[in-house]
Amino acid sequence: MEYIHIDTCPVCGHNHSELANTCIDYYATGEKFEIFRCANCGFLFTQDFPSENSIGRYYDTKDYISHSDTNKGIVNKLYHMVRNHMMKKKADIVRTHTHSSAPWLLDIGCGIGVFLSEMAKRGWSVKGIEKNKEAREFAHRNFGVAVNGPEMLDKFEESSFGVITLWHSLEHLEKLNETLKSIHKLLVENGTVFIAVPNAASEDAAHYKEMWAAYDVPRHLWHFTPDTMRLLVEKNGFGIEKIYPMPFDAFYVSMLTEKYKNNKLHFLSGAITGLKCFFKASKNPGKSSSVIYVLKKAETVNFRV
Repeated sequence: MEYIHIDTCPVCGHNHSELANTCIDYYATGEKFEIFRCANCGFLFTQDFPSENSIGRYYDTKDYISHSDTNKGIVNKLYHMVRNHMMKKKADIVRTHTHSSAPWLLDIGCGIGVFLSEMAKRGWSVKGIEKNKEAREFAHRNFGVAVNGPEMLDKFEESSFGVITLWHSLEHLEKLNETLKSIHKLLVENGTVFIAVPNAASEDAAHYKEMWAAYDVPRHLWHFTPDTMRLLVEKNGFGIEKIYPMPFDAFYVSMLTEKYKNNKLHFLSGAITGLKCFFKASKNPGKSSSVIYVLKKAETVNFRV
């Protein structure tokens, strides 16, 4: 198996990092992976992660919810409830921040196509990118949306999309800066990018430390905070126009973490911890379990939060 070793921080280019956490792949294999922190900018990344050609086996389970839509178990049922709520919120956020007349929306890492289906119902012309073949087939079979493999990202014409979204997918992509550069080319001048990622500076991350389920090694390669996300997107020609909290993620992540801890009362314990983190983060979006970043090309950003 081929592993990727990071010598240079992809955010700031610094070449010195240090061990931050040792985490276990509780989801699939039980293997240990180390998370390193850049000594200069503080960016967190999974060290020695499986390459794009090797990582498939860490996703190969019928229970991987982004690819299978499984409704098995209390935690996954909760995930569906939160997802349905957030789907409407995401669609409303996209509408609020979209000022381009370009009709096409591209969802990168679209999974089984739930968001694409929602936006198509709202009148958008949509396309998706998804590396998992079964998920692509599910999207086409169940929602009738066009989903391509990742090789298509470099084949679309420049300035093709008014909106590009990455809902909990950027943390999975090996080619971090390359992807953002491609997105910059594909976006029209007044277009908008929406990125949702887990927040390693969140209240629940601080509570659970190396056990935090949203580290999700080795599937999650990069572990963002508001500060490091800002550095990364500005490096690639974007500015952050606004950030939105995703506080309900704290409930799902906390329950999942408690389950990984073999807590028989994981649903109750996770709900209590999630509630505490929810209230602590309610006054500060930067402490939310996950964060949505609204990006514009740097020269068109109206304001920043």
